[in-house]
Amino acid sequence: MTPPDTTPDAKKDRRDFLLKFGTGAGVVALATQGAASLRSLVPNVSYDSPTTVKLGPPADFPDGLKFLADERLFIFRDGNTFHAISAVCTHLGCTVRAEALPRAETATVGGQPMQLTHRFSCPCHGSKYKGDGTNVSGPAPKPLAWYRLSVAADDGQLVVDLADQVDRDFRLTV
Repeated sequence: MTPPDTTPDAKKDRRDFLLKFGTGAGVVALATQGAASLRSLVPNVSYDSPTTVKLGPPADFPDGLKFLADERLFIFRDGNTFHAISAVCTHLGCTVRAEALPRAETATVGGQPMQLTHRFSCPCHGSKYKGDGTNVSGPAPKPLAWYRLSVAADDGQLVVDLADQVDRDFRLTV
């Protein structure tokens, strides 16, 4: 067995190693703590409202128009056929109001005939929309959005997906 090297060079090498190792461990500890501190600024919870919302059984919707204030949505029913139009003005996001037409109009929307019984107007800046959501006048840059409707498999309620805009030819027949 050989005695440990106790020369001044060996002590210096050991001291340098321990100094570098301790410095490295300190840097890693500070980096880990910094990363944890930055991660704590990002919430783990989404506070956004859900995009898929159950609206109720189809029988609860009368023929014509029903406004759902919580979803800011108009649901139209014509017999067993449904479609959903956003009530959010495309100008600055105000909630548009439905105004009943004195006489129903027939228009071709998405290649299909449709009875238009209402028109929409924005109380904030005066944008006007036809009954199918097409912008007619005012500062609104584009038409009101149409959303996908479906029927929930578990309980048969109408479901709207507020993240899934559809073309104007979309109709759900129940």
